[in-house]
This record gives sequence, structure tokens and C-alpha cells, in this order.
Amino acid sequence: MPVAERKRLDKKRLRVLLAGSVGQFIEFYDFSLYGLSALTLATLFFPSDNPAVGLLSTFAAFGVAFFIRPLGGLFFGAIGDRYGRRPVLYITLLTIGVATAGIGLLPTYAQIGIAAPILLVICRLLQGFSAGGESVGAPAFVFEHAPKHRRGLWLNITLAATALPSVIGGALILALSQSLPADAFEGWGWRVPFLLALPLAAFGLWIRSRTDESEAFKEVQAEQQQQAERQTPIRDAFRENWLKMLQVIMVMGLTAMGFYFLSGYFVSYVQTAGDLSRESSLLANAAAMLLYALLLPVGGMIGDRVGRKPMLIAGAAIIALLAVPAFMLVTSGSLPLAILGQFLFVGAVCVYGGGCYTFFVEIFTTRTRFTSAAVSYNVGYAIFGGTAPFIGTWLVESTGFGASPGVYMAAAAAIVFLVLVLTRIPETHPLKRKPLTGVVR
Repeated sequence: MPVAERKRLDKKRLRVLLAGSVGQFIEFYDFSLYGLSALTLATLFFPSDNPAVGLLSTFAAFGVAFFIRPLGGLFFGAIGDRYGRRPVLYITLLTIGVATAGIGLLPTYAQIGIAAPILLVICRLLQGFSAGGESVGAPAFVFEHAPKHRRGLWLNITLAATALPSVIGGALILALSQSLPADAFEGWGWRVPFLLALPLAAFGLWIRSRTDESEAFKEVQAEQQQQAERQTPIRDAFRENWLKMLQVIMVMGLTAMGFYFLSGYFVSYVQTAGDLSRESSLLANAAAMLLYALLLPVGGMIGDRVGRKPMLIAGAAIIALLAVPAFMLVTSGSLPLAILGQFLFVGAVCVYGGGCYTFFVEIFTTRTRFTSAAVSYNVGYAIFGGTAPFIGTWLVESTGFGASPGVYMAAAAAIVFLVLVLTRIPETHPLKRKPLTGVVR
């Protein structure tokens, strides 16, 4: 390839990586604000004489968004496989920006009664429907532009951007809560981070307007048009990929639990089970999420060298061993130990992430990639990620054992480890896989 052409291609690829990463940051800034603001939202929208009941109600609404994500994945996946990835990436970013700003404008339970939590749930449903397309659309878009020997690194850079919103959002909430009187923060201060969603979405749309569809998708689309083949991505995904989709649900379910324990649960968990202040819990979680954003690309680089399956097996084993000790440190009542516990947990999850985040798009072919990955990824996240904060809160409340969510996480990791070792989950790395695994580019 001539030097000028190679430079043009590299510039185009880097623009796609930036668009995918920035869009993921904005999308999950909007999505993560709910978990970061859980205790405030519980007070304002689910008031109860028992604070634990209000928090459980808040996390139940948190989980609602996950259970509509598979429908969003099905809807946007079919559009993405038929008409292209870019239209989906515009729609999802705009939808979640409007829904998140809507939460910032909602009247509270004290103002309009039961209508307030109903409206909050509707906004969460819109967020979840949008995230069902974005969570796979951006990784698939980046994957199809990435060099084969750098797919793990590129995918994990894109996914690392989903951790930074917890850092930025947590810092913003911390700054507002520290600088405003308590009444002012509960009256209007908590709304500011949500209202920022609209200008952020507009910026993300501008970034994404400067990208092109991948050559892989263009080739598949041209081939089908040439053969006058009618595209049926939903039917084809379930008919051709049902076993792979089940494998992705299992593999991604574990990382979903880990990520949403970190980003959607630990801020309130450290306050309730660890008896630390809101400021301390936000600080500890921001440090953990920053480490996650730094380590996840490293895991992707290692996965590019050794393959996806070794990272999955090693990561599941490490999570099973470290989850309980990590959660015990998180609930120790000491800020340094709480940070250490979250760091241990982050390290284990990032080893696993070195395989899983490339595996879930790499296992499918271009023709049905978006639909197959979106449905299976979002089912795994709905079942395991969306329920993680609720189950964690319920376990602590019902058992009285602060580290009981860690036992739950360790048990899940042990099961996934056995599935990885004992079943035919394939190696998907194009340079490492054995022949006849069924993974075709």
C-alpha cells in the first residue's frame, strides 16, 4: 500500500476509534449518573420510613433499564445490520441525551406524588432502550475498522471510555455536594449533571458525523444487493448463531456483574455497608473507575498476544478467588482499605475484560454481527448486570454480612470458569484460533 494511502487509512481508523470512545463516554455518562445518584434519588422519588426499602426501589428502577436493553438491541441491531452502523449511533446518542436531561427536569415525589417515580422509570426505559443499541453499535463499528492484530486493544480502549463517566460524574457530584448547602443540593444541585447530557450528546453527534461505514459492512451490503438477497438479520441471527449467542450471554454476564457492582453499586454500598461518607465513597469509586479505564486497554493488549480464551479463563479464576476478600476490604469502614478492595476487584475484572470485550463481537460474522451481539450482550447485561445492585443490596440487608455480594460474585465467576474449561467456547482471535471453530471473517 502506498504511504499516502496508508496514512489516510490510519487517520480514518483513528477517527473511528475517537468517535466510538467519545460516544461511549457520553452514552454511559448519562447511564451511570443514576447509580451515582442512587441515594439522592431514593430520598426524592421513593421516600420511605425504611431507607433500605427506598434504596431497593431505586435499584429496582435501575434494573428496569436493563430489561428493556435486549429489545433495544434487537431493534437497533436489525437496523445496523441492514442499513449500517452509523444511523444507529446517531439515534442512540440523541435518545439517551434527551432521556437523561428529562430526569434532571422531573418534579419529585413531594411535588406530584406517584407520578414522579413513574416518570423516572419511563426515562430509565428510554435510556435502556438506547443503550441496547449503543453498547454494541460502537464496539462493532470500531471492531470492523481495527487492524486484526490490534482488535483487543482498540475494543478495550473504546470500552474503557465507559468507566470514565463514573470518574467525571462522581467528581461533579462531589464538587456540587461539597460546595452547596444540603438543601440546595437536594433541591436543584443534583439536577445539574443530568442536564449536561444534552450539550454532551450534541458534541458526540458532531464527532460521529465525521466517520464512514466500515469496508467490511460495505462489502457485505454490496454482495447482498448484487445477489438481490433480502436481508433478514433477526431471523438469520437466531437461526445461525443461537449457540454462540448463549455463549456470549454467559461470558458477558460475568463482566456485567463486575462492571455494575463497580459503577452502579459501590458508591451507595460503601456508604451503607461500609459506613463511610458520601464524599469518601465517591472518592474511592472514582479512583477505582480511573484504574479500570487505565488497565482495561492493557488487558486488551495482552489478549491480542495470547488470545481471548486464556484471558477469560484466567480472569474468571482470579475473580472467584479475590471477590470475597475485595468486598470485605470495601466494607471495612476504612477509606484506604475500601480503595484497596476496589483496586483488587478492578484488577481481576480487567484480566477477564482482556478477553470478553473482543470475544463478544469477534465470534459473529459481519452480516449478522450487530443483531447477534446486541441481543446476547444485552440479555447478559439485563440478567446479571441490571440485577447486581438490587441483589447486592438485598443480600446485605437480609444476611447482615457486608461482603455477601462478594460471595455472589465469586460463585458466578466459579460457574463461568467451569463453563469455559469444560465446554466448547471457541478461541475467536483470528491469528490464534484453530481451524473449523465456525468463526469466519
